Amino acid sequence: MDTIKTTCPYCGVGCGISAQADAATRQVKISGDMSHPANFGRLCAKGLALGETLELQGRLLSPLCHGQQSTWEAALNLVADTFNQTIAEYGADSVAIYGSGQLLTEDYYVANKLMKGFIGSGNMDTNSRLCMSSSVAGHKRAFGSDTVPGCYEDFELAGLVILIGSNAAWCHPVIFQRLRAAKLANSDLKIVVIDPRRTASCDIADLHLAIASSSDALLFNGLLQYLHDHDAVNSRYIQDHTEGYTQALPDIGHDYLSQAAQLCGLPPQQLETFYQWFAETDNTMSLYSQGINQSTSGTDKVNAIINCHLATGRIGRPGMGPFSLTGQPNAMGGREVGGLSHQLAAHMDFSNPEDVGRVARFWQTENIAQKQGYPAVELFDAMAEGKIKAVWIMGTNPVVSLPNADKVKQALQNCPFVVVSDCIAETDTTALAHVLLPAQGWSEKDGTVTNSERRISRQRPLLPPSGEAKPDWWIICQVARRMGFAQAFAYENPGQIFQEHAALSGFENDGQRDFDISGLAGLSPDGYAQLTPTQWPVNARHPQGTARLFANGQFFTASAKAQFVPVTPQTPANLPDGAFPLVLNTGRTRDQWHTMTRTAIAPVLNRHKPEPYVEIHPDDAARHHLQANGLATLTSHWGRMVARVRIDAGQKPGNIFVPMHWSGQYASQGRMGALVNPCVDPVSKQPESKHTPADICPYQPAWQGFVLTRQPLAKIPADYWVKIKHQDYFQYELAGNNLAETWQTLARSDFSGASGSVQWLHYEDAAAGHFRAAAIVCGQLRYVVSLAPDQGLPPRHWLGHVFAQTKITAAERKALLSGIAPPDTDDAGEVVCVCFNVGANTIKAAIRGQGLKTPQEVGRCLQAGTGCGSCLPEIRAMLPLSS
Repeated sequence: MDTIKTTCPYCGVGCGISAQADAATRQVKISGDMSHPANFGRLCAKGLALGETLELQGRLLSPLCHGQQSTWEAALNLVADTFNQTIAEYGADSVAIYGSGQLLTEDYYVANKLMKGFIGSGNMDTNSRLCMSSSVAGHKRAFGSDTVPGCYEDFELAGLVILIGSNAAWCHPVIFQRLRAAKLANSDLKIVVIDPRRTASCDIADLHLAIASSSDALLFNGLLQYLHDHDAVNSRYIQDHTEGYTQALPDIGHDYLSQAAQLCGLPPQQLETFYQWFAETDNTMSLYSQGINQSTSGTDKVNAIINCHLATGRIGRPGMGPFSLTGQPNAMGGREVGGLSHQLAAHMDFSNPEDVGRVARFWQTENIAQKQGYPAVELFDAMAEGKIKAVWIMGTNPVVSLPNADKVKQALQNCPFVVVSDCIAETDTTALAHVLLPAQGWSEKDGTVTNSERRISRQRPLLPPSGEAKPDWWIICQVARRMGFAQAFAYENPGQIFQEHAALSGFENDGQRDFDISGLAGLSPDGYAQLTPTQWPVNARHPQGTARLFANGQFFTASAKAQFVPVTPQTPANLPDGAFPLVLNTGRTRDQWHTMTRTAIAPVLNRHKPEPYVEIHPDDAARHHLQANGLATLTSHWGRMVARVRIDAGQKPGNIFVPMHWSGQYASQGRMGALVNPCVDPVSKQPESKHTPADICPYQPAWQGFVLTRQPLAKIPADYWVKIKHQDYFQYELAGNNLAETWQTLARSDFSGASGSVQWLHYEDAAAGHFRAAAIVCGQLRYVVSLAPDQGLPPRHWLGHVFAQTKITAAERKALLSGIAPPDTDDAGEVVCVCFNVGANTIKAAIRGQGLKTPQEVGRCLQAGTGCGSCLPEIRAMLPLSS
């Protein structure tokens, strides 16, 4: 098998992958690309498991129109005709496109060109609005351009690294492992984590500032004042290369340090230590992510961080600068081509009439939009109000991921025409589509992506398309041609689109715009096919790309000077009250991705935290009468969900945390988006996902239970359920208020067509409310169900080992009904190390039995933590405190 180099489709790190693929069997062997400068061969558990996500089961394989299989010709004609009719009747602003950071740059480019250049509406936005639009806005206010100044190489060159609102250990694991290695190599390197939660990222921190939710601007305003008062600013740099410094100094009085500490909820000595380290360390990096961006004052928080770097001149040079960690694989690429509704392509936007004219001349269109369109949250609000009559959603699942998700669902249900392009057949969003268009998925797509350090990499096909799936760029261009724009969308391959994209970046540029890849505009087909990872700008002056920008102190503002932005800290739009006394924070787990349409397919990724959960401080758990591992109902002004309780002292009192991933495909009541506050930042229009007033109480069903089965259940008679895919079976966690009278009947119905005789084992204690049953076919375990009045259920892990066997033993048969594992059974417990399938019980037993004291000793003993390294913080937490 040939080795093909491609790029991971998960987070914005943009890791290179070396893949060997067998087209006949669709088997793909994944390893890290040792030559790719984003990861040098490292991959996290999600990247390593990509080969497990390529099955055809569940793929959308042909077009569907109104639920019926269709031809491409009919489906494309229906989309084009309906969009044209809608525009003719209601105007161009009655239609919209909602895209995704999962799209490749070439897909994004033609979608943006169609909507803004030829339909004539600004109504194209993207789910990247939810993760990094505050960074875009902050960059533009400070630099005059959406520019990330530094690069990953700076991590090893820094003396102080600050992680702000970023759990990189779970959300950007390869970057975190790079930081861990840098700290091991440089004992002088200090790492500070600023986050209300004590996350896995604190495993390498010298200082954790557990600030009050949303108090980041207060903290960095205080830092700016501290730098000023302690003569730790770079006066020459401020004078020569910036404007607005005096106006940006906060008016917070002489006792600002103790005031800031009080308002941030920190001990004053902790805050002063951080301020001192920042003042004393020239090579300082500030890495920030969603904890900063996802806020109603996210743009101000970004600028508060940048202000401190401008004041010290720490930007554009090795080992220093503010650095935005993007969430999606091509969030940066989407920004380059105008994926946000206020943008045009090549880092131009509607705020500059000259940009509008320039793009129109390049595209040779007379129908270019003249104003920005609806950003994400407002787009679906407009749909709910009947202003959007037709929408095309590409590669994303807004019914799960957007805030106030129940309203989003209702808006799509009432929208006259909904088109969804996706590679997955059944999602919460595809269920509401009038037309479904099968798009190629990762391993089939061909194009480019741009990572967090501005590095453009190729994503190459490994396998032939599944069924009738087509590239997104092809689908968009076919619709555009049928709408009457054939000449402008006559591309035959993604390389031609990339050439045009590159040419536009240099069109009438003359160094006035940061994004310039005109040096790649002349790529031949072979040159595009062989394109190696390159950081923009790439032009005549920088033909090999550019690692850092602003080293010369020149910016893209009218004066060529960076702008300080005065920041007045704001309280969140909605505050806790008597009805909703807690602050809900949301984010990612370690091994799942977005709404799980890809990762939930891979059994290995479902071993770690397989159920929707809520983390809560012990004091809050006691106050709200919650039990560890029990179920809880969470409510807010906007909706509700049910989650498993995890009591964690790392949570700040008064705060709770819920992951974002579970959809209606995998959990009956696990959609986090239904709870989340839809308020947005007035500048960036990014929604507030880190501060929703919420309440929590025990969810007390009449019964709880689980089912393990080799085939998915045809019917789930439970109010609460979670579906978890394993290697040899499916697991369902269950709870309900009305105990199904026919559980045994339902179980038997799943075996009505089973080959071979079915032997049933059955136990029932009606008085105590216990019921257990198992089905054995030809000596092999096929089905287990266990129900109880509470969470006192048998462990599941050992049962999974029984499912992996071809024959069940007599002792195991007995154990199925007793609910107690055989004495010699090794119950590994909840999986901690996904790479090597090592469970918590195994690790704890080895620590006790062999006196292990360090994560390295655990790794030598069990291999745990020696793969991607993402589990090292959890392993360390199990060790004796003396370690």
